[in-house]
Amino acid sequence: MHRILVVEDERAVARGLVYALTQEGFAVEWAATGERALTLASEHDPHLVLLDVRLPDISGFDVCRRLRASGRRQPILMLTARDDEVDKVLGLELGADDYVVKPYSLRELHSRIRALLRRAYGELAGEPAARRVVFGDIELDLERMVVVRRGQAVDLTPIEFRLLRHLVAHPDRPFDRDALIEAIWGYESDVGNSRTVDVHMRHLRQKLEDDPADPRWLVTVRGVGYKFQPPGSA
Repeated sequence: MHRILVVEDERAVARGLVYALTQEGFAVEWAATGERALTLASEHDPHLVLLDVRLPDISGFDVCRRLRASGRRQPILMLTARDDEVDKVLGLELGADDYVVKPYSLRELHSRIRALLRRAYGELAGEPAARRVVFGDIELDLERMVVVRRGQAVDLTPIEFRLLRHLVAHPDRPFDRDALIEAIWGYESDVGNSRTVDVHMRHLRQKLEDDPADPRWLVTVRGVGYKFQPPGSA
């Protein structure tokens, strides 16, 4: 049974979410503040965090940032009352996996949660047949979902890892942004636009490339999108 942490300060909204998700078969915990959410995430290690941006103590953005800084890699689905592009991009920059704008339907929310869980843990988690991929000073252990560079583990978010895995599984094949959104998120997302993919690709380059501005492995295909360029393919 998947465990979901709901972080929402409005009691009525939280009670509705807890009830609906419990009816769907999830084990659900609720935190009304950001600090309480961080404590519960540390103690119970939920499979997914449903995180409201507006909280009474610290913002959902701060919670997201601190979860990622502490090494938490579970999917984070952020909720906001504002359809604000700045908020969406900021959430992605801090490590969120997806974004839903209020008001939303419970059916839509369930669909998003199920898709993120499938991507992170379920039948869609394993893609390439190979279990280990090496290029340059980077090694991907696809079975353990670990990336190592120069002998040091690289901390990737679930979305970053899946994006990297998808590109590496199809060397030299260019993907446009819409195709990457479909492959990584698996549905039409509120954050499903070119900025979404660009933000995560920028993060990957910063973590894996010697010169992120002139990448060797994760390259831009002009007029198309991105591809993985393996060793010996220039």
